[in-house]
Amino acid sequence: MICEMCGKDVPTTRLMVVQGAKLNLCPNCMRFGDDYHAPREEDGGRSFESNSAIIQQRLEKRQRRMQTKDIYAGTASVALIEDYGKAIRKAREKKNLDMESFAKSINEKKGILEKVEAQNLVPDEKLIKKLEKALGIKLTEIVQEGGSVNARGDAKGMTLGNFIIREEKDKKKN
Repeated sequence: MICEMCGKDVPTTRLMVVQGAKLNLCPNCMRFGDDYHAPREEDGGRSFESNSAIIQQRLEKRQRRMQTKDIYAGTASVALIEDYGKAIRKAREKKNLDMESFAKSINEKKGILEKVEAQNLVPDEKLIKKLEKALGIKLTEIVQEGGSVNARGDAKGMTLGNFIIREEKDKKKN
């Protein structure tokens, strides 16, 4: 038999593990390796096939974990309605409140409310909540994030043609 480490022709060799490789070694080279014990199922030993399957699963998990995610995909945000000033004024007048008494009732300055009604000031979330509660109206709406939808219903970015069509529709409304 031939020693797989030194290459000598010897009468007997023994199966040993040297740095993870199984080699048939002569008595002189046996000091460089460890005894090889075949894995047994009751010891929890695994075959090469099961080890490669585990490695493959771990690589797939790592690949999924490393993929970039679009955190804004499918999210919706809350935005102030476009004509919030008119809505506030209508609701206030419907309750027969003048600006000064309404400002006192919600503990805000009259000047701030005048600017909000004239849409010269965008109210913060706290003021929006106060106005909604006091007047019983809804000043916010849910807006879907993402690309615009063209005439065929395809979700794509806004094109110059879409912009022109939108401008023409806006001119016809006015």
